[in-house]
Amino acid sequence: MTEGWQPDEATVRFIHHLALQNALQYEGKAAVGSVISRIMGSRADLRQQGKAVAGLVAQHVAQANAMAMNEGLEAIRDLLAAEAPEMLEVKAKQTKREGLPPLNGAEDGKVVLRFAPNPNGPLSFGHARGLVINAAYRAMYNGTLILRFDDTDTKVKPPMLRAYEQIEEEATWLMGRAPERIVIASERMEAYHEHAVRLLSEGHGYVCTCPAEVFKTHRVGQTDCPCRDNSVDVNLDGWRRMNDGSYQPGDAVVRVRTDMTLKNPALRDWPALRIQDTTAHPHPRPNVGSKYRVWPLLDFQSAVEDHLQGVTHIIRGKDLMDSTRKQTLLYEHFGWTYPETLYWGRVKVHEWGGFSTSAMRVDIEEGRFSGWDDPRLPTLAGLSARGISSEALRGFWTELGITQKDIAVPLSTLYAHNTKSIDDGAPRLSFIRHPVGVQLNGHEPHQEVHVPVHPNHDSMGHRVWSLTSDGVWMEPDDIRKGSVRLKEFADVVVSDGVASVEGLDRSDRRPIVHWLPEHAATPATLVETSAGQVMTTEGVVETHTHPTGTIVQLERIGYAKIMEDGSFMLCHETTADSD
Repeated sequence: MTEGWQPDEATVRFIHHLALQNALQYEGKAAVGSVISRIMGSRADLRQQGKAVAGLVAQHVAQANAMAMNEGLEAIRDLLAAEAPEMLEVKAKQTKREGLPPLNGAEDGKVVLRFAPNPNGPLSFGHARGLVINAAYRAMYNGTLILRFDDTDTKVKPPMLRAYEQIEEEATWLMGRAPERIVIASERMEAYHEHAVRLLSEGHGYVCTCPAEVFKTHRVGQTDCPCRDNSVDVNLDGWRRMNDGSYQPGDAVVRVRTDMTLKNPALRDWPALRIQDTTAHPHPRPNVGSKYRVWPLLDFQSAVEDHLQGVTHIIRGKDLMDSTRKQTLLYEHFGWTYPETLYWGRVKVHEWGGFSTSAMRVDIEEGRFSGWDDPRLPTLAGLSARGISSEALRGFWTELGITQKDIAVPLSTLYAHNTKSIDDGAPRLSFIRHPVGVQLNGHEPHQEVHVPVHPNHDSMGHRVWSLTSDGVWMEPDDIRKGSVRLKEFADVVVSDGVASVEGLDRSDRRPIVHWLPEHAATPATLVETSAGQVMTTEGVVETHTHPTGTIVQLERIGYAKIMEDGSFMLCHETTADSD
């Protein structure tokens, strides 16, 4: 915050009207955090005045809530109509708008976005958010989407060579089309070095040889370290030493010169490049290997690359707001214009807890999971193995949209999108868990039962069961019910291992159960994941000719994917009833 900053009259009025709008929208319960997020999203000039703005917002939110309680919401509506009618219009638009909000400053055909994963493993459920949202904006504005591999850390997050190809494949699968451009940061080191030399040559950066703990005391104490006074020649000599081996890892870093008295300590002369021992940790890309000793840190590399690639809009997590602030300072040194930036909060899925790519990689290497496509993992490969469609993932993330609020959602939300995307094309099959043979009595000899492949699509045909024998398979729980209706066939009473037909037409509201003629079934296994465990259930499945990878609905159980060994991998939770 600027010392002694005081808001002008227009700013006070703006904050007051936002507080009133928030109180109206939430029925007299305006929230300070909500108002602040709207201010910071629309007034970049106020972002450095956080403390003063927060105090002012708290004051006006209290006034707005008091007005709602004492005078009613109509009084707030009337006041806004008289003083700031656009606030009422904005609220109406927010209520009616569907899909993603428009991008500030976006021009059709000129929007350039980027999705920048670290290839230390394939893509996860969390990565899908960045791909889906960026791809949606690309489509909205006929823009360009860059897939950029931020792979300049070979020690903490060492890249996996296979991940490059896999990420490209998964990105194309998820988005429905390939990215327009692919950039690999490790293969563009010369560009980062050129900009490092420019930073030093123009006096916007310096080579710092202070030990990390010593510089920390300067950063905390808001004092300059001795290296800050180095001349350009000294800094360029230090750069040479960093590259030729005179300095070892930890001996020196290149810092961006900012201001050691900035309110946010993270912004004070932040590190841009450091020495990395690529002899011990060579880069896996064959044309990179141990070629370079000095590597950019992510904030520097990403900032330079965004400019070189012409990125117009960045969409990132709110935890990276400091990265935006650092990079903006760098852009000011170089005379560049920083891209428009949007932020989102964290999304936590109840059933998964916390998964990081690095942690999953360790677990896979130590044998706790079978691979990146283990259905227990929240990777795109694992989700796809379970039968979660790309359409479902796109629908899930698009529905959540962009909000800075941290939210928690259950997996059932994703499953609902998946059901919507796969149900229409999923053939129906009967799978009998723990099958028990029952004698069928009272039916016509060689009677045929016609069961639709899909209840909503006659064009998909019928499964035809000929009752050439008197044995049928049923589930134990259904047998215990006594009086049931065998789906698509007859009302029966089951007693002492015999199912006696009472009539073909449904006569009452007895439960409908699935079943199979003995000769129309083959042994099969149902595989289900739950709470990080894999559970299997043995049974028999209706004889079929569906190929591996087909998504089917196992009647009264749920959607499942046919695996290579003939087993059925359950996509998500079981369903209580049949169609």
